Amino acid sequence: MNYLEEHYNKFFEEKRLDSRHGQVEYCLTMKYIKKELEALLLDGKTPSEIKIADIGAGTGRYAVPLSQEGYEVWAVEPVQHNLGVMKAKKSKVNCMKGNALKLKKLPNDTFDIVLLLGPMYHLFTMEDKLQALSEAKRICKPGGVIFVAYLMNEYGVLTYGFKERHILEVQKENRLDENFVCSSSEKDLYDYVRIEKIHALQEASGLKRKVLFTPDGPANYMRPFLNQLSEEEFQEFIRYVESICERGELIGAAAHTVDVLEK
Repeated sequence: MNYLEEHYNKFFEEKRLDSRHGQVEYCLTMKYIKKELEALLLDGKTPSEIKIADIGAGTGRYAVPLSQEGYEVWAVEPVQHNLGVMKAKKSKVNCMKGNALKLKKLPNDTFDIVLLLGPMYHLFTMEDKLQALSEAKRICKPGGVIFVAYLMNEYGVLTYGFKERHILEVQKENRLDENFVCSSSEKDLYDYVRIEKIHALQEASGLKRKVLFTPDGPANYMRPFLNQLSEEEFQEFIRYVESICERGELIGAAAHTVDVLEK
């Protein structure tokens, strides 16, 4: 947690989703969240009757706008700095400090939607990742939906390894095996996975998959080029990513993948 606190005290998470590549990720993720919310509304629920838990909520980029739409949102965040930024927004979000491994303040079978859009990035063993999934499953209502985001192995290898020229360094440190599979620890801050690990976690959790998609597609590889697009061109890029975000041959190479699971 010390490494995590130090990182987020310096890295302003609030601004990440303001960048153009961040906007792609945010728009696509919110689109899928809204799809699940619309299904609940069609079933006759009002927004105030729908409960959302945002675990690892950061500065509230998802929690705050969802609460502004009338949904009951509970946000759990381990980093005090991020929690302070979220509370300063003076929204109706119920904010609390905690982490994804032990959600003891949240009761069983309570939430229609549970968001795990950050915790898996900073958990480094299958046991911890599965524990976070188990806790999300515990607090989710039967028939409820859990969104789980992961950072992808190939993005880490291609960007940090080759683009930023750390490849020989990470091989020497045994942070990359002979098959180019990343091995991370807490001091590395982020953990990267391949699709097969996502499948293994979903199967071990006992949750049913609804859909697997990438919220950013090629966006993170194209950061400087996205900034050169006109607003009209950029909107077309978002529309393009929407059209390919569930294509299996592209998901594993993106920076992020989101698994949408049903209890």
